[in-house]
Amino acid sequence: MCDEFTEAENAVWERKAGVNRRDFATIGAGVAAFSLLPGCTTANGAAGPATKSRTVTIDTPDGKADAFFVTPAKGKHAAVIMWPDIAGLRDAYKAMGTQLAEAGFAVLVVNQYYRSSPVPILNSLMEWRTPPGQEKLKPMIAAITPAGTVSDAAAFVNWLDKQPEVDTQKKIGSCGYCMGGPFTVRTAFANPARVGAAASFHGGGLVGDAPESPINLLPKTKAAYLIAIAQNDDERAPDEKTKLRAAADTAARPAEIEVYPAQHGWCTLDAPIYDKAQAEKAWGRMLALFAANL
Repeated sequence: MCDEFTEAENAVWERKAGVNRRDFATIGAGVAAFSLLPGCTTANGAAGPATKSRTVTIDTPDGKADAFFVTPAKGKHAAVIMWPDIAGLRDAYKAMGTQLAEAGFAVLVVNQYYRSSPVPILNSLMEWRTPPGQEKLKPMIAAITPAGTVSDAAAFVNWLDKQPEVDTQKKIGSCGYCMGGPFTVRTAFANPARVGAAASFHGGGLVGDAPESPINLLPKTKAAYLIAIAQNDDERAPDEKTKLRAAADTAARPAEIEVYPAQHGWCTLDAPIYDKAQAEKAWGRMLALFAANL
């Protein structure tokens, strides 16, 4: 969960790790300078295939959603919907989407805040940590509802199935980070026949009592799941992994649920607590999930 408590925990971790947070203040604008990103090579070490990308606009019941669509340069491929973290669609997530495209997927990286504003929303995760950034995002976050996310996901799936780069004979996947984690389950719920896999990384709000809580939607999906939990999130809510395990088993949904020895946000490239080793492990598990279920 990305809130003031998580930020305080991460700040303590950063001090212990000797991280200079000022080094990350402008990383969003220069994330393309990363020389090695998760998944940027094939299994035999060769460079990934070339990609092509474009900015797109998708009609939804609530308006026009802007997004970044990136695919391998040739052919048709299984599609994946990528939901960014709380700071929204930005260079870091374009880079991550491109790396997933290099692994052979047609990737739609969405702007979950389109109801309030087209991108750019924020340029980096560090901006979320500032009072102006939080003040800007507060009403945008409030405008996103569980029903709205389900509606958005259905529109995104419908749009993807009309694209020439998408192989509609294959299932669609979804991955989400931080606030995007629960959106992956809602994506699977929005179109069970099409969505075959969902991966949540340091996702918040997966467990709750409400009928629309992701944990209660699992029986109404046909997806396999990867739920990667941050160690500090687990320390604050240690029962959630057990509840998720029980819910997945009851729903007969394949699910890999693991607590990673890393802080909340560890998979996001422009996060000060980005953990390369653990991010690459999580990325590899996502690729395995998609290979088996899409």
